[in-house]
Amino acid sequence: MEAVRSQRKSLVSTGVGSTLPLYRSAPPLEVRLEDFELYAIHRLRVLKGISDALSRGKKPDEMEKLVLDLWKTNMRHQHSSEFLNKDIISHFVLRLVYCRTEELRKWFLSIETTLFRYRFRDEAPEIQRALMAEFDLPYKAVTTAEYESVKDKLNQVARAIGQPITTDAIYYKVPFEEVPELVAGRRVFIQKGNAYIAMNQVVSLVITQFRSHLSKALVLTNRKWTSMIREQEKDRLVPIIEALSTSYLGPDYSQPREHAEISLKDIDQIAKSSFPLCMRHLFEKLREDHHLKHGGRMQLGLFLKGVGLKLDDALAFWRAEFSRKVGAERFDKEYAYSIRHNYGKEGKRTDYTPYSCQKIISSTPGVGDHHGCPYRHFSEENLRAALTRMRVGNRALEDVIDKVRNRHYQLACTLTFEAVHGSSCDAGVNHPNQYYNDSQRILESQKSSSNPKGITASM
Repeated sequence: MEAVRSQRKSLVSTGVGSTLPLYRSAPPLEVRLEDFELYAIHRLRVLKGISDALSRGKKPDEMEKLVLDLWKTNMRHQHSSEFLNKDIISHFVLRLVYCRTEELRKWFLSIETTLFRYRFRDEAPEIQRALMAEFDLPYKAVTTAEYESVKDKLNQVARAIGQPITTDAIYYKVPFEEVPELVAGRRVFIQKGNAYIAMNQVVSLVITQFRSHLSKALVLTNRKWTSMIREQEKDRLVPIIEALSTSYLGPDYSQPREHAEISLKDIDQIAKSSFPLCMRHLFEKLREDHHLKHGGRMQLGLFLKGVGLKLDDALAFWRAEFSRKVGAERFDKEYAYSIRHNYGKEGKRTDYTPYSCQKIISSTPGVGDHHGCPYRHFSEENLRAALTRMRVGNRALEDVIDKVRNRHYQLACTLTFEAVHGSSCDAGVNHPNQYYNDSQRILESQKSSSNPKGITASM
């Protein structure tokens, strides 16, 4: 697949007939650079939505609806004839993005396999059989005579797992090691080393093949990336590829909510009630030490800008703290410029964007730094102490720690939000300013419900 700025060819000419491609090889398509990145971002929204749902322990029936909804929402195309092109292009772009390290490959393999599973299950039986034929699986349906000899056993398994029993069921006989998930779940009849797979279970067989192929393909793609592509495309595709794996896909929060503005007199109370742990920690360290290093100033400063702290108030806020440590004159000389710069009033006049969770998590704080993600960078002892100060209860705290141990840092922050606010956050926390906005909405709603008519007490 080559990225150029010319018109793409249609996939019709490549002979792809199924609406669910197997992604065996990159098609001979010409892809505009704009589509190269845009299609990848759309698919990445699907994959990250699946990943978040899996981390939250969604049940299979919930997952099926969620996956199909994510797919329809993000992968549609204004020209229906281009939908299949978008599907295949986006997969191969993200294969490039996620081939580059073992950790990235592992994540992509797991989530793409999950996506394929639910899309396969959503296909009609005749398309499922056609896809099995495309995989060139060396299995044939069990003959009528053999089916009759094991029918009672097959019906017992079907009843045990809540599957319908039909007289015209189609079964395949395969080596049991090729359907490990069915064997592990005791959802299949095994005899003489062979598993009897009902037609409604063939997804397990297909998934094993799909995962095996994709796993090998990712390793081969990594070799091509390292030996050839990275150097050849260093000025064009490499910046896009390297940015996609850590990209944030939501609102940029460079501007506060409409009519949202915070004043200096309220900032301490708001920090306590609505700042996520990463920003609350920076805020407390600033109040305590009257100084933050560059990384901390950027992370907290842009966050405060995004929640509605105006430039004049921001200068007053930082000056009040830093002048106690370095003096007002040195503050004006060395630090005030960067604050005005963040607000687009100096230099290139760029309106800088508050940091996303992904950017904060991927940062590497040094000695004396306080920026970064506490869920990733704190010791367990320090994290427990910080969460306790936020009044996270014991049970919720253990759930948060469990997510941290499994490196689900954003989910750990989501569970913290839910524990602190007593309200669910199904979308998950993806940005500190999102955390703040959602917190403020909940607190405003609680305030309104406790005083529905806006009655004020008289003295």
